[in-house]
Amino acid sequence: MALSPHLPALDGATGWLNSEPLRPAGLRGHVILVNFWTLTCINWLRQEPYVRAWARAYRDDGLVVIGVHTPEFSFEHEIEEVRQAVAGRGIDYPVALDNDYAVWAAFDNHYWPALYFADTDGVIRDSHFGEGRYEESERVIQRLLGVDRAPVTVEGHGAEAAADWDHLRTQETYLGAERGERCLSGCAATTGRSTASGRSGRKAWRSTAPAGPSRSASTRATRTWCWPAEPAKRFRSVCSLTARLPGRRTART
Repeated sequence: MALSPHLPALDGATGWLNSEPLRPAGLRGHVILVNFWTLTCINWLRQEPYVRAWARAYRDDGLVVIGVHTPEFSFEHEIEEVRQAVAGRGIDYPVALDNDYAVWAAFDNHYWPALYFADTDGVIRDSHFGEGRYEESERVIQRLLGVDRAPVTVEGHGAEAAADWDHLRTQETYLGAERGERCLSGCAATTGRSTASGRSGRKAWRSTAPAGPSRSASTRATRTWCWPAEPAKRFRSVCSLTARLPGRRTART
């Protein structure tokens, strides 16, 4: 998505939690942070303490945070599952349910998690995909609000805790032949796919044939990556410890 388009309408949401449906006209005059997530994404879980802290720290300054839950797996379409995740994570800002992927498509988004920052006129001024860049993202919020103070202090616990990159030994993957990666032998015979992969330091990349109906895009993977495909076949996706990418299977550099 090119920078500086206006904030798309959220009319495609299939429901809302913590709020009545929000319209762009009603959001004018506020700085808006839109956060795309899905409830089992470890990348989002690690990012969420920061989004939650920003929502609370800058609410009185005019910031409105809107979560958009776009499901990856079939069970993530269940509203009660999302409701429990919202309650369990202490999310008190509005959450749009995007079971039909209409909001996702309106933003031309490709990632879990994704952040979009809009100014008081509804113009998107910045975006960020994946974990990290927290201080810079908070400075974007402050600049759009016209405030200047020390960043909030955030420490994630449990599933929200930051990865211990210096001591990480087991890479992220999915169970099952369809999604599992880095097997010792027989991968192509088991999955019916040929793969080409390599690792250099904290980067990993892979190239395979395109699949899925969504638009193509690419992302840099950090440390590890995987290919979820079932049971929600609507989007093929790359998930990494940086970002998840539905759509194109592509080389990442």
